[in-house]
Amino acid sequence: MSTLKEFYTGEVVPELQKQFGYKSSMQLPKLRHITLNMGVGEAVQTPKLLENATEELSLIAGQRAVITRAKKSIANFKIRDGMPIGCKVTLRRNHMYEFYNKLVNVVLPQLRDFRGISPNSFDGRGNYSLGLQEQVIFPEISYDKISEVRGLNISIVTTATTDEEGRELLKLMGMPFRN
Repeated sequence: MSTLKEFYTGEVVPELQKQFGYKSSMQLPKLRHITLNMGVGEAVQTPKLLENATEELSLIAGQRAVITRAKKSIANFKIRDGMPIGCKVTLRRNHMYEFYNKLVNVVLPQLRDFRGISPNSFDGRGNYSLGLQEQVIFPEISYDKISEVRGLNISIVTTATTDEEGRELLKLMGMPFRN
C-alpha cells in the first residue's frame, strides 16, 4: 500500500468527517482516477512526433500510453476522422497515488516562480484539471533525449459531489493551492 493512501485513510478521512459531518464512510470523497493527456497536433504531418510523445507520457506515468484518434474531420486543420492526434493514460489505485505524490511533492515545486496552483479549475462536480507547459519538469524525462517541448493536461477525478469537498480533499492531500 502506498504511503499516500495510508495518509488518506489515517489523517484525511477523520478530518473530512469532522469538517463535513459525514455519517457513513461511503460518503467520503476520494480519488477515483487521474488522466494524463497530451495532444500532438503536428502528428498529422510527422507521425514520428506521436511516437515520441507516447514514449514520454509512458515514462511519466509508469504505464503504457494509448493513442487517441480524431472524432470528427476538420478541413481547416487537415484532420480526417480516425487520424491519430494525441495520447493519454488513465491511472487508478496505487499508480494513481504514486503519481499524485510525485506531482505534489516533486514536480509542482520545480516550476519557475511557483506560488501555488489556481483553486478555481474545478468543474462543478469536485474534479480538478491542471495544465503543464512542459513535460521536462518530470524527473523521468531527460532533456537531451526529447525531440520537442510539449504541454500536458492532468485531470484529477474525485468522488466528491461539490467543488468545496473536492478542493478540501486535494488540499488535505497536499495540493499546493494559491491563497
